[in-house]
Amino acid sequence: MAVGILLVGGLGTRLKPLTNESPKPMLPVAGLPVTEHQILAAKRAGIHTLVLATSYLAEVFTPYFGDGSKWGINIRYAVEKQPLGTGGAIRNAAQLLEGDEPIVIFNGDVLSRHSIADQIAFHQEKKADVTLHLIEVDDARAFGCVPTDSEGRVTAFLEKMENPVTKFINAGCYVFSPDVIKEIPLGSVVSVERETFPALIAQNRPVFGYKQAAYWLDVGTPAALFQGSRDLVAAPFLAMAGSTIGNDTQITGGTAIGANTTIASGCRIDDCIIGDNVVIESDVKLSQCFIAEGTHVNRGTEKARTYLSNSSDLPISL
Repeated sequence: MAVGILLVGGLGTRLKPLTNESPKPMLPVAGLPVTEHQILAAKRAGIHTLVLATSYLAEVFTPYFGDGSKWGINIRYAVEKQPLGTGGAIRNAAQLLEGDEPIVIFNGDVLSRHSIADQIAFHQEKKADVTLHLIEVDDARAFGCVPTDSEGRVTAFLEKMENPVTKFINAGCYVFSPDVIKEIPLGSVVSVERETFPALIAQNRPVFGYKQAAYWLDVGTPAALFQGSRDLVAAPFLAMAGSTIGNDTQITGGTAIGANTTIASGCRIDDCIIGDNVVIESDVKLSQCFIAEGTHVNRGTEKARTYLSNSSDLPISL
């Protein structure tokens, strides 16, 4: 068994304008918020308690997730008054966890299908202080790379470089032993990537890389969010419970439609993300649009690569 911390306090600057009215972890992917996909993954891995480390628009999370009983998991909330960085956020949230179980850290804008349960087992087998999920990419220049030795022990935690020494990169899911988190100063701004991990490696502490080839995507940009939604839909479209679609409406391109949304007749909708409780009138044509929750789209509207809400009509760069 294990517990977890989900880092959902980021501003989502790269995702604007989609994050103008919603924190990035609550943006829908294949009909569910990114955070809900991560909670479901945590539950599958045997994690029984999960702390959401929030900051920006923190008040959005509690009404949706509550105490977690809907998902069969105990959810708690740690709110940062000021952003503390990844390490500071982890240390702050860990105060709400008890016991000596491994603590799994989830990055709030990553979709991954790797086996978290196997990563936890690897961590325990190696008696590691920290175990990082590593993935291999074709071109590691855009990422920090993480070389390991023959036993899987991390030998360096390197920033972006023109000639990476390995194709394995940090995939943003960590398993910590609780005592290591207690070493992070409470209330301080700390980056685990720039401070904690390099310091542990310099001290020759047992930091390991868990390598598994599995689906992984950082959904930190509009283009990546759309890709992640299409990947999970894997069909012409997906409509959540309570949604209705009118006659002679064609929906294609892996479009995701939220719950209790109404789409009238004669519409043509391709490669869109549509939130909950949206009303789309007849003869609307939308392509690569993000329609925010509760939006009303008037009859005959034609838009492409646009963020639509009841208060905004802004271009999306995809």
